Amino acid sequence: MSSSTEALARLATERVDHRFKGLPPDADGLTVAELAAQRRNLFTDGFATPVLALSAERLEHNLKLMETYATRHGLAFAPHGKTSMAPQLFRRQIEHGAWGITLAVPHQVRAARAFGVERIFLANELVDAPALRWIAAELAADPDFRLVCYVDSVRGVELMDAALRGSVRPVDVVVELGAGEGARTGVRTEAECAAVADAVAAVPTLRLVGVAGYEGEVPRADPARVHAWLRRLVALAVDFDKAGRFADADEIIVSAGGSAWFDAVADVLTEIPELSLPVLKLLRSGAYVSHDDVHYRRLTPFNRVPEEGALEPAFRLWAQIVSRPSPEQAFANAGKRDAAYDLDLPVVRVVRRGEAEHPAAGIEVTALSDQHLWLRTGPEADLEVGDWIGLGLSHPCTSFDKWQLIPLAEADGTVVDYIRTFF
Repeated sequence: MSSSTEALARLATERVDHRFKGLPPDADGLTVAELAAQRRNLFTDGFATPVLALSAERLEHNLKLMETYATRHGLAFAPHGKTSMAPQLFRRQIEHGAWGITLAVPHQVRAARAFGVERIFLANELVDAPALRWIAAELAADPDFRLVCYVDSVRGVELMDAALRGSVRPVDVVVELGAGEGARTGVRTEAECAAVADAVAAVPTLRLVGVAGYEGEVPRADPARVHAWLRRLVALAVDFDKAGRFADADEIIVSAGGSAWFDAVADVLTEIPELSLPVLKLLRSGAYVSHDDVHYRRLTPFNRVPEEGALEPAFRLWAQIVSRPSPEQAFANAGKRDAAYDLDLPVVRVVRRGEAEHPAAGIEVTALSDQHLWLRTGPEADLEVGDWIGLGLSHPCTSFDKWQLIPLAEADGTVVDYIRTFF
């Protein structure tokens, strides 16, 4: 058994207790594996509200769809792991063809390495000396480990070099091209990009292997602006190659791609001409794994290219109606501690009474308190104290990080596994 398989197997030996919201109180003391083997029903076998569930069928659908999409468009895929921070899902993404996993900060890299992820794209600048020294030690200890990191300033290169002096292997870096004035990180001009590349070439601790950026930060993003910025990214790679800046690399990485514009990334990266080395066209979209019911449902590129398929929202937060003080108002027992609310409020999809479900007509979420969900109810709302409501959520990243152990449930409510997160 490999070390990564052993690490994942150890997750199943963890004991269920008060740390994990929503799980059956009578499961305390069982291991996760023992509880999963019982195949309890989410609705009838002791789960306590609020409880977040991930659809087994929709998760598999989304994994397969993005695998197919990347293959069809000739893209390598390194989905952003900060969405879920769930090593079990990292493994499934890699099994579905992912080149590796994208991450954002050092502690996420440590979590991924603890579960054997061999290829990591760190889509951020890293100048923290202790973290860099730890990465250098990981690279020295494991010849199969590969990490690629952003650089976006000469000063950053100097700090990285100072921390990495004496390291056995250089750290692979890509110059981050900023998405425009007022956008997030990244070098603003091509001349500055060349200066950063020169700084990398001047130190033995770093190796320039490509260019990258994030089109989701393009100001006033629309198809024309996003395509224009992506073409700047491609032109930068071409210019760097002509100048011999990738002479020490084995391949040239050109990477972009969030969850709102991956169709534009696919379009433009196909335009990369033949370069002096093979090109790794690396897409990094992460929210697809669970998708959502509001934000990404509205923004997904599959709305523009429906012939390519459609992602399915895989999360459902179940809460219980605990108060019905008037015909116009009700309260459920989930709040800011349980549901994402940073982009949009949850939406009520279904009402469950006993073993029967009916559509959630005339029910609107108007606010969240720490532990209460505020509902406005119209005359058509069929809702009473004790009912369960199934909520669709917005923004997968914030949804995952509120739950440490998430039931993976089939359509009939049978819980077949539990997904552990590490935030």
